[in-house]
Amino acid sequence: MEWGGKLVFNNCVVGGSIDAKFMSAILKGIMEKMQTGPLTGSRVRDVRVSIYDGKMHAVDSNDMAFKLASTMAFKQLFQDGSPQILEPIYDVEILVSGDSTGDVMGDLQTRRAMIMGMEADGHYQKIIARVPLLELYKYSSTLRSLSQGRAKHTQRFSEFAPVPSDIQKKLIDDYKSPRRRRPPPLGVWNSPKHSN
Repeated sequence: MEWGGKLVFNNCVVGGSIDAKFMSAILKGIMEKMQTGPLTGSRVRDVRVSIYDGKMHAVDSNDMAFKLASTMAFKQLFQDGSPQILEPIYDVEILVSGDSTGDVMGDLQTRRAMIMGMEADGHYQKIIARVPLLELYKYSSTLRSLSQGRAKHTQRFSEFAPVPSDIQKKLIDDYKSPRRRRPPPLGVWNSPKHSN
């Protein structure tokens, strides 16, 4: 499936095992779970869901039951599907004086950068690289420090790419950590209105 934040929802139920009136509740449950994904709480994108079968009970079946069932099924099947966390990758061009080129290149490698090329540009060297956005945090300050203020850079979004597996594991572990799951500070919780 092409990247674009889509949900493709296919109703493949044959024979009326699930009444068509419950399909909107199933879709709503899936869409809600996509807003806070099972891995890290991040939004889930580009998913294809096909409903083939299910069971209804003449008395107990209702919208809420199907919504809850679809949420739980999505969570389980999503994790079974080997999902990947994606991160934004930026194209970066750096103009740096020749005497600072080695320092800048060394710093880029610590930032998980992929060096795409290097060429002369007047009295400067132009370094072309692809760098994850996370690694560009405070890059301007670092570049200024490495080059004594004689370098500049530009960056523009290129694509989303899977994070390395060790970083994905750390992100998932951090999300599941009990420290991460603290309740919000006082005043953030939704509470019922009190009447006097």
